Amino acid sequence: MIKWFSFFCVSFLVGCSIPSKALLSEASQVHIRTDSVYRFQYCEWRGEVTGNEGHWYSYLFFANDTMIRGALNEMKNHAHEIGANTVFLLSPIDFATSVTFVGTAYLCKYPDGDLSLPINIINNDLN
Repeated sequence: MIKWFSFFCVSFLVGCSIPSKALLSEASQVHIRTDSVYRFQYCEWRGEVTGNEGHWYSYLFFANDTMIRGALNEMKNHAHEIGANTVFLLSPIDFATSVTFVGTAYLCKYPDGDLSLPINIINNDLN
């Protein structure tokens, strides 16, 4: 009986530390940006994307970072589905029981192939 109880407790704790929204392997290449500096001339707008994690009945069992990871996973999955490789994150929507993100998705093709936008490239584009 103790073995089954221990197994149940461990399974429950592990289940609460994994977001319910899994990241698709293809979507792992989608970049989430929180800045507003990007080079429009190399990006094609694909649409708005959202991601959320948590419900009124499950938020007690998930840590905040787990809900954030699940919401970002869902946002990356949606961006990949519409052919985007970059999402510019807008202000998060705060709820007490869940995490929701809204962003704009773009397909960016920089001539240098670098989606990370190092500071020297940003400065060169702004001059």
